[in-house]
Amino acid sequence: MFIFSNLIIAISEITKLVLTVYNILLVIRVFASWVSANPYNPIVRIVYVLTEPVLKPIRRIIPPIPLGAVYIDLSPIVLFLIIHFLNNFIVGTLRDLASHIRGV
Repeated sequence: MFIFSNLIIAISEITKLVLTVYNILLVIRVFASWVSANPYNPIVRIVYVLTEPVLKPIRRIIPPIPLGAVYIDLSPIVLFLIIHFLNNFIVGTLRDLASHIRGV
């Protein structure tokens, strides 16, 4: 059963890595929006293409809040919280499952 346990640990590590990389992409997107990065820059375009499909449904639920002439978009904050929850819940659950299977 240790092979199955190691497989679950590997899946948890990959999940953690994917969520961490997505978190970094989200930070880059937030900074790019603050500095008005060139939308034709290939890196900026890749970041927007990878993050927009997840942010768009959140924006439908929580639309940007108007504050005078600017809008405050809370969707990245909500997504940070969701990523943090998933990172703790999924990775923690998979690690606990692997420990239980191993009998530790």
